[in-house]
Amino acid sequence: MIPPAFILVRPQMGENIGAAARAMLNFGLERMRIVAPRDGWPNSAAVALASGAGRVLDQAGLFPDVKAAIADCDFVFATTARGRELTKPVYSPEAAMDHARALIAAGKKVGVMFGPERAGLENEDVVLANAIVTVPVNPEFASLNLAQCVLLMGYEWRRQTELSQAVVMEMGRTEFASALEVEKLGDHFEERLEAAGFFFPEAKVAGMKASLRNMWSRLGLTRAEVQTFHGMLRQIAYKLKAQEK
Repeated sequence: MIPPAFILVRPQMGENIGAAARAMLNFGLERMRIVAPRDGWPNSAAVALASGAGRVLDQAGLFPDVKAAIADCDFVFATTARGRELTKPVYSPEAAMDHARALIAAGKKVGVMFGPERAGLENEDVVLANAIVTVPVNPEFASLNLAQCVLLMGYEWRRQTELSQAVVMEMGRTEFASALEVEKLGDHFEERLEAAGFFFPEAKVAGMKASLRNMWSRLGLTRAEVQTFHGMLRQIAYKLKAQEK
């Protein structure tokens, strides 16, 4: 599967090209194309800001204009925050990269265009694209830095192509306690609370105990946490017994 080509159209600063390269490599993208960079190419400032992503710059294609840069693409997205008087489908970054994945899986070549820092893509650039990608940003401050926009699209590409869970529990060298271990912890708490006279009045005791048991099962305790609670209860009992002597 050939990932999409990220096409930087008339970038003005080498630093932004380097930062864009770094953002691309963060998400496994290496197909950069550069259209008529203002300060020429290669650019030492781009290399300095790439910070380890130099191979993206080394492999980058240099093109005189947008038509040449997208000539081999079957489908092209144009990223822009400005309203356009053009009839084109408008995608969110998530929807765009989902569609890109489907196109690429079908053997198509996809390009994503990013405009120059000052004002973004011109209409004559956008008309060459098949669709527009717009980010739901603050309408009073809609401009994104070039590298930020590249990072956003790169993230969505990676997220669409990687099987990842929205939430992952890091266990920190332990594992979840078994139901029996949680039950024994509940027994220990009930024992100590009984001794302290916590369960009162008698009519509410059953409900109080059920509420506590429900809490323990709901917490998702680890074995280490269960042992910590046992240790706390034993230490409290020890101190109380010592005070009684």
